[in-house]
Amino acid sequence: MVSLILVVLISYTVGSIPTSIIVTKALKGIDIRDYGSGNAGGTNVIRVLGWGPGVVVIMIDALKGFLAAVVVSRLFYGHFPLENATPFSDFTVVQIIAGMSAILGHTWTVFAGFKGGKGIATAAGMLLGIAPIDVGIAAGVFAIVVVSSRYVSLGSVSAAIAFPLVMFIRANVFDVAMRYYHSMIIFSIFISAFLIYNHRTNIVRLIEGREHRIEKLRFFHSSKIRPNTGK
Repeated sequence: MVSLILVVLISYTVGSIPTSIIVTKALKGIDIRDYGSGNAGGTNVIRVLGWGPGVVVIMIDALKGFLAAVVVSRLFYGHFPLENATPFSDFTVVQIIAGMSAILGHTWTVFAGFKGGKGIATAAGMLLGIAPIDVGIAAGVFAIVVVSSRYVSLGSVSAAIAFPLVMFIRANVFDVAMRYYHSMIIFSIFISAFLIYNHRTNIVRLIEGREHRIEKLRFFHSSKIRPNTGK
């Protein structure tokens, strides 16, 4: 039980590292929460500083989820302290718990007043080791939607919806054999619902036509950055 608590705490701490705040302060001396949508995530960094810094933030945020699920989870030792009612092995359950802890840490970071990002990149990093093909296709959906619409939030929501949908189609239409499919599809729907919930304010702004849009897909914004006066 002690080792599982240790895994949860370390994973949450790793997820809590405020990558976007660190990167924007280092590059521009600003707090990203005062600009763009006010969100401390990679998509807002893309919106404010450009694709270069934004992609760096997204990659590091994804690495947080991957490290939690693949590395930190290995600190677990002994027997699983609770009855494992899932078809997964005990260690796979620990990996899922570690990854979810990292996502929660990213969303509610202890290092920035419990106000973090939306969790898309960190979730992708966690799921990469579990369902890499499905994550890759969802990432492709994200890229296509963002390039065509220039709404990063729309791309994130689309990718969240695409992940369980791709898993369902691959298993039921193309008859691709997947281990623990029935449990994984439920888990993927839960993750998708959580990520979409985190984007609820973006969805409202998209419906009302007030969502922030990337005007030009620049690698780095060199123009003067103005603070957000009305989030």
